[in-house]
Amino acid sequence: MADIQGSYDDLFTAVPNALATLLDAGDMGASAAVYVDGELVVDIWGGFADGDRTIPWQRDTIANVWSVTKTMTALCALILADRGELDLSAPVARYWPEFAAAGKEGVLVRHLLSHTAGLPDWDVPLTTEDLYDWPSATARLAAQAPQWEPGTEAGYHSLTQGFLVGELVLRITGRTVGEFLADEVTGPLGADFHMGLSPEHDHRVALSVPPPSHDEDYASTAPGATATPPAGTRVRVRDGNSTAWRRAQIPAAGGFGNARSVALVQSVMACGGTLRGTRLLSQAGCDRAWQEQFSGEDRMLGMPMRWGMGYGLFGNTYGWGGWGGSIVMIEPDARLAVSYVTNQILAPENDTRGLEVVMAAYDGVMGLRA
Repeated sequence: MADIQGSYDDLFTAVPNALATLLDAGDMGASAAVYVDGELVVDIWGGFADGDRTIPWQRDTIANVWSVTKTMTALCALILADRGELDLSAPVARYWPEFAAAGKEGVLVRHLLSHTAGLPDWDVPLTTEDLYDWPSATARLAAQAPQWEPGTEAGYHSLTQGFLVGELVLRITGRTVGEFLADEVTGPLGADFHMGLSPEHDHRVALSVPPPSHDEDYASTAPGATATPPAGTRVRVRDGNSTAWRRAQIPAAGGFGNARSVALVQSVMACGGTLRGTRLLSQAGCDRAWQEQFSGEDRMLGMPMRWGMGYGLFGNTYGWGGWGGSIVMIEPDARLAVSYVTNQILAPENDTRGLEVVMAAYDGVMGLRA
């Protein structure tokens, strides 16, 4: 069995067992963490940080968590809403006047958070290099027409959501979403999560590894998508592994952290907005994440989805996963946050690893309730 490092409460032995099973099945490297009531009850890691299996995954190894980054961007928006600086039911154009072009004057902030704004991609697909030009990428979104009547349908905004919500953060605060996250969230919490990674952290990054039989030109598809995706802005493994990607702020897919830091940040949502004496938002502010904005077939994912304010809703839990397998799930009733972060990408339609870790964590929760 794979060697698992770290620590865990005896009630949660199913989690290290699950991680070891995944590594034994061929995963390169990963970390898993569980917070209950703000306390770290599982903090484990194993495997390797490189495709050649020469560099062991360490306690401070971090990886690109891809779309799990959306939960961090959503949290920033919810904090601003809780402070009264962002009205989730207001037109986006209140904060971003140029956005009213091409029939978008009725698009509301909550439409951006719930993937119902009708802007799932750019009219002309961007290159990865285009994504590094924030003013240009956001100006293009402001100028284009929605693909459907906003608020009536959902279609996963895999890359655009981060630019749309991030621009609101910038307009309101004068700070990029990565700066706001560092100043207002990860800094106060002491969370090792980064959006716009600085060079001193490069040596800790576990580069993404493409699925077996694929090389670094393997390109992203949306979680849950089983058909060949339509032509659009695509990101390859080699793009995500580049220095330029790490330095850029891609608020829908470019965050770097490990399971401990991801679960720590989102544990704030599980604990009513206050963690270890640090209050980021109120209980009412947290509850906004639960407000269902859409339920039905997602046009881009090709599957039924329930969307809240920036999070996917799944029964009594909410959260989201990323291309490549990383995931975070939150259950406020149990004051639980679970995260799994890996550098081993698998095809989305075959990837249940994160859910296996989440279900293993529930074994421990049941033990706590016994």
